[in-house]
Amino acid sequence: TGMMLAAAGALADVVTEDELNANYIIPSVFNEKVAGTVAGAVREAAKAAGAAVTGTTTV
Repeated sequence: TGMMLAAAGALADVVTEDELNANYIIPSVFNEKVAGTVAGAVREAAKAAGAAVTGTTTV
């Protein structure tokens, strides 16, 4: 649940205040910031939960 909430929050944060309107609340799949931003947030949430795995070591 924590990782899903982190992903949702990161996705929402990609849309800036200037871009936000009734027709644009979720960024486009073509927005280059989406993948890296969401992946980073999920990685940090996984680390915080003790669920991150790097190679054969749990972080």
